[in-house]
Amino acid sequence: MMSEGFLMEVCVDSVESAINAERGGAGRIELCSSLLEGGITPSIGLLQVVKENVQIPVYVMIRPRGGDFLYTDREVEVMRRDVELMKIHRADGLVLGALTEDGRVDAELCMELLAVCRPLPVTFHRAFDMVHDPSVALETLVSLGFERILTSGCDSSALEGLPLIKRLVEQAKGRIIIMPGGGITERNLQRILEGSGAQEFHCSARSGKDSAMKFRNSSVNMGASLSAPEYSLKVADVAKVRTLNAIAKNTL
Repeated sequence: MMSEGFLMEVCVDSVESAINAERGGAGRIELCSSLLEGGITPSIGLLQVVKENVQIPVYVMIRPRGGDFLYTDREVEVMRRDVELMKIHRADGLVLGALTEDGRVDAELCMELLAVCRPLPVTFHRAFDMVHDPSVALETLVSLGFERILTSGCDSSALEGLPLIKRLVEQAKGRIIIMPGGGITERNLQRILEGSGAQEFHCSARSGKDSAMKFRNSSVNMGASLSAPEYSLKVADVAKVRTLNAIAKNTL
């Protein structure tokens, strides 16, 4: 834990965002690809270039696809290989999660993946927000040896889930870190920190940035119709990160 007693983690999916997060005072980066999909496993190339450009710890997302957290044996094999590769390429920690079909933490699979992750610290990601019983899930994650849980309090955002986040912090009693995340902005951070008792928080602190393309073909979309507009990018914003950092400093 940093001496200030709080830690801001910024999720990023580009080198520029990682550099901006560090410049703005973030204490840790969660590295993924495709934040639009809620974040999936980043490429090794992205991890290498990020590690060459920032000093703060980089925790790497291990999530083979968007969607649910019920994985097939082949997907698990992909996750294992990705963990091994991220370790070789100097990840400082890992972020993963898996559930059973009835909405419990898949303890057996998590144990298997945690064994591959060792000795790196591991965060259980927002798969937690899809569990049937959060307080049982928390105990399972403590006994498995996860370092922290990223959660919106099983609601649409950390602000909506604040009452549950507070209960989880109380239940955890310092045995595992509860890190609120999901829709955290300058407008609600103070309320979330004061209302939860959490010491760490997770945000993307992004703003839109227009594409540098001069020639544009507006009739083509690279992804599904719901995907991001092709000619606008979202990047972590140094000023936003700084503001969030200052709010956290004043609150805690």
